[in-house]
Amino acid sequence: MDRRRRNQILLWLIVLGLANFVAYTLIYWYLGGDARNGYFESGQYHLRGHFLRERAGRPSDPVPAWLWIFSFVHSITIWPTIATVLVSMLILARPHIIATMKSDARVTGATFVTVCMTVILMITAASTLYFLFSFVDALVSIANGEKWGI
Repeated sequence: MDRRRRNQILLWLIVLGLANFVAYTLIYWYLGGDARNGYFESGQYHLRGHFLRERAGRPSDPVPAWLWIFSFVHSITIWPTIATVLVSMLILARPHIIATMKSDARVTGATFVTVCMTVILMITAASTLYFLFSFVDALVSIANGEKWGI
């Protein structure tokens, strides 16, 4: 793939990632929170948003199960979105970083970019897995008729 086509794809990934982040933020604001911060009790699903209504977060009125699930899944997608945007930006900036960091420096520009990408991918992968396992735990608890998130 030629560099121009690759850069166009990377720019679109950045735009789509930022659009997902804006959508998440607006939905979080509109609903007053998300399911990851919310809970399930007595057959009712609640969302909660820290700092939106109170510092500790006040729970929402009960919401439908589909909305709670959508909110939780959308919370999970934020981590891969962050990774996509940051790695795309690093790839676009890589030639400039390499040119700027002198070859006699302790760390070369290529090594710096590689380390940054590795750290970004490890942190966002761990966060994605944490949110995903939390979602599975929530679904199992709910299926067993147990409280979750309280």
